[in-house]
Amino acid sequence: MKILAITSCPNGIAHTYMAAENLQKAAAKLGIKMKVETQGSIGVENQLTEQDIREADGIIIAADKTVVKDRFVGKKLLVVGVQEGIRHPEELIRRVMSDDVKVYRAQLRSAEDIKQEKKSKQNPIYRHLMNGVSYMVPFIVVGGLLVAIALTLGGVKTPGGLVIPDDSFWKTILDIGSAAFTFMVPILAGFIAMSIADRPGLVPGMVGGFIAANGSFYGSEAGAGFIGGIIAGFLAGYVALGIKKMKVPKALKPIMPIIIIPILTSLIVGLIFVFLIGSPIAQLFESLTGWLAGMQGTSSILLALILGAMISFDMGGPVNKVAFLFGSAMIGEGNYEIMGPIAAAICIPPIGMGLATMISKRKFEPAEREAGKASFTMGLFGITEGAIPFAAQDPLRVIPSIMVGSMVGSVIAMLGHVGDRVAHGGPIVAVLGAVDNVLMFFVAVIVGSAVTVVMIRLLKKDVTAETQAVLGEADLEYSVIVAEKTTTVVSALEQANDRTATEAPAIHIEKLTDILTPDLINLDLNGDTKDAIINEMIGALERAGAVSSAGEFKETILAREEESSTGIGLNIAIPHGKSDAVLKPSIVFGIKQNGVDWNSLDGSEAKLIFMIAVPRSSKGNAHLKVLQILSRKLMDDDFRGDLLAVKSKEEAYQLLGQVY
Repeated sequence: MKILAITSCPNGIAHTYMAAENLQKAAAKLGIKMKVETQGSIGVENQLTEQDIREADGIIIAADKTVVKDRFVGKKLLVVGVQEGIRHPEELIRRVMSDDVKVYRAQLRSAEDIKQEKKSKQNPIYRHLMNGVSYMVPFIVVGGLLVAIALTLGGVKTPGGLVIPDDSFWKTILDIGSAAFTFMVPILAGFIAMSIADRPGLVPGMVGGFIAANGSFYGSEAGAGFIGGIIAGFLAGYVALGIKKMKVPKALKPIMPIIIIPILTSLIVGLIFVFLIGSPIAQLFESLTGWLAGMQGTSSILLALILGAMISFDMGGPVNKVAFLFGSAMIGEGNYEIMGPIAAAICIPPIGMGLATMISKRKFEPAEREAGKASFTMGLFGITEGAIPFAAQDPLRVIPSIMVGSMVGSVIAMLGHVGDRVAHGGPIVAVLGAVDNVLMFFVAVIVGSAVTVVMIRLLKKDVTAETQAVLGEADLEYSVIVAEKTTTVVSALEQANDRTATEAPAIHIEKLTDILTPDLINLDLNGDTKDAIINEMIGALERAGAVSSAGEFKETILAREEESSTGIGLNIAIPHGKSDAVLKPSIVFGIKQNGVDWNSLDGSEAKLIFMIAVPRSSKGNAHLKVLQILSRKLMDDDFRGDLLAVKSKEEAYQLLGQVY
């Protein structure tokens, strides 16, 4: 028999791993195969694979945080709090082994899932449109970049612009890029239709999109463009869906989705376009394209302001996507000066916020300053979402700041005739040669980012000294999450950046004794209260030269205790803090044989006490790793008993050397 488990606690540190350890020990005792996925501050570890889930006889979720359950449909699923995983692991396993646990069904969704579903039902048109756009954009990107590379490397300057000679190798590259562009409208229409009617809508959608893009079908010099593609997609989708719902003899049902629906729908959509709507839509689209291409002065500035505001308003959300779709569609029609301002606006929010954290450090928490580096790098690659953490933290000040910056940058790009040949933004597209008038593009980005920095400086309040002195576990987790999501983008930049004088190197810890010495071990703590014990242990850190200010570090420890007790149960307490007062990462270990009240969740008094001290400026999350391995090891009853029975500091030091 094989059982899987997931453990997670709100702070994502001690209890997550205590529950995992106890569940694994209980499974071994019962002769059950078990794999436990931990969702802690360091991230998801020992992740369950599809094969694991397929082979499992049941799943236990011991968590106080939301865990997505969709992957466990059809499996026996037991959901409890993380404390149950710590205290009663054997009982949980026995329940899964019995018939006491129900099979998880798809309809048993979380409140958040239901909310998202209702939201999607309210906007079916938008959902279908975005499905088509998501498949269309790669064709524009590939086509645009190939065309840009060909023109940059093989183009010859002529009075009419860059021209590639017919006998040049780069002419072949240009043709390949142009071929990618021809798929844009059919792909858009096909996947809109598929979103509506599933697979039977794909072929008629693509056929309709092809007809829409080729005016020769309905006697027009110009095609109906992306507007025609959108109409063809929705028309094909709903026609296919209507036919799909028709009652037909049983003999016809097997061939309906592969023959009858695609053929009938393709004929209906094609004939409607050829004889009814193709030519009027083509004329409308041709007029729209001409109007946009001829925008001058005030009208072009107004368009740039609107596009810049939309791009930065929700940073990748629906409003952003509408503006992005508009610019992408114009690329397909050869109008690159619409995407140019959008390309500048896309990168200004993350670059602006990244610069603001570097220039106006007093406005941001240390964790936010670390996130700023990631945000800046994401901006270089045209990822607007890099600014989201700052907007979520302080929306009333951040969102207006990035909107004004993007609007200014967009206007400068519009007036500077900046063009962008690919559906993407940021300096990366300029480096790859996809941007026309590169100088003005960078002027737009720099000025727009500078405006964002100034706005942040004016609107955002300074972080108080008290707030800077107290960095709770929530900040640690925030830093870790941002770091995990941007590791691949940020790592190269961090290696190139020089450390400032105030930054300490990342902590590299293989085992507990790397930051523990015999001098920091006290086998007979004197204090009779939690406060007295904390003073005693901080005093040991001060004597060892590990902290510069005992009072300042105590404020950090007490602030952490106010969030939730570090008394994790089983006679264990792990007070910890990250502070400027800490000079080097260290651990103090103390024993209080008769125990001290630490407000532990299980009501037990703390006898084994570990105090972890980490410099605020230390990079990385090795200290969280220490908490993880320490929590796991302390779940061993024999190990705790051996610790309580040690007779000398040297004996304790050797025993703690096993924690790695």
